[in-house]
Amino acid sequence: MEYSIKVIEHFMSPHNAHSMPDADAEARVGDPDCGDSMVLFIKVREGVLVEVSYLVYGCCASIATASMTSVLATGKTLKEAERITEEDIVEALDGLPENKLHCSNLGAGALHKAIQVYREKQKAHQK
Repeated sequence: MEYSIKVIEHFMSPHNAHSMPDADAEARVGDPDCGDSMVLFIKVREGVLVEVSYLVYGCCASIATASMTSVLATGKTLKEAERITEEDIVEALDGLPENKLHCSNLGAGALHKAIQVYREKQKAHQK
C-alpha cells in the first residue's frame, strides 16, 4: 500500500485537529465496516467557514482526509464547502490507495452534515 507524500504529511502533522467547544455546529460520522469515526466542528461568520476542526479515530488515510477536509473547507462560503466532494479530497491528497478511498467519505460526509446542522439551527433561530 503506497501513500502519497501529501497523505503522509497530513497523517504525521494533521492540520486543525482539535475540539471546538464554541462551534456553531458539529457532525459525527463513522464507518462501521472499518471502525473509523470523526466529529467535525465548524464556526461560521457571515456565511463563511472561518474555522473547521475535527477529532478523528482511524487509520492513516482517515486522519489525512480529515485534515485535508479542514484545509479545503476553511475560508469557503457554505455553498462552496457544500460542493467539496470525496474526489476533491482524494485529489488534494494526490490520491489514496484503492482500498482506502472509502476514508474520504468521512471528511466530505461530516462537512456536509455539519453545514446541514448549522442551517437547521439558523432556521430555528429565525422562527
